[in-house]
Amino acid sequence: MILSKQEGTAAAGFRSPFAVGIAALCVSLSACAMRGSANGQSDLLEDIVPKRGEIGKAVSRGMANENVRAFDVLEFDVLTNQKWDRLSESHTDDVIVTYPDGTETKGIQKHIDSLKFFFGYAPDTSIKVHPIRIGNGNWTSVTSIVTGTFTRPMTLPNGTVIQPTGKKYSLRVATIGHWKNGKMDHEWLYWDSKDYFAQLGIGK
Repeated sequence: MILSKQEGTAAAGFRSPFAVGIAALCVSLSACAMRGSANGQSDLLEDIVPKRGEIGKAVSRGMANENVRAFDVLEFDVLTNQKWDRLSESHTDDVIVTYPDGTETKGIQKHIDSLKFFFGYAPDTSIKVHPIRIGNGNWTSVTSIVTGTFTRPMTLPNGTVIQPTGKKYSLRVATIGHWKNGKMDHEWLYWDSKDYFAQLGIGK
């Protein structure tokens, strides 16, 4: 779920690939539900009454459910509390992270470095709710609401320093993850960079 150091806007990328991923997962989950109904028991675990801030969940039983639970822990605890030494609980050592602008990082340490950059200028960043959670087989798709405040200087890769504006933000992020033996080996991140920077007070 996390922002890269690139400033490219992702308004178009946010919709297209994510929509395709959601559609594919929904088709797969529907098939699971139909098979379960034929056997007299659904293969899906669904929240009958979503928790506050949630829209809903459709997750297959078994490993897919465990992966979604691991993602909850990752964002609600590990990332929110900046427990970088625990990132290996949910990521492989050679994890690939693909950002909305197409750039990628390879390896868990580079991913941690990207996370530290993000938290560096907004140290109160937190994630408290996953509005939508979908999981089937080795795949998960989860939406997050990331909140924080721009209170510290932001140093860009080219050395430019942007002074904090003190503005708060609330960013919707979508993460599609591929899991292997209980850990993500590839995650694709989608958010609207233009909206994000505008909320920080540095967008045009």
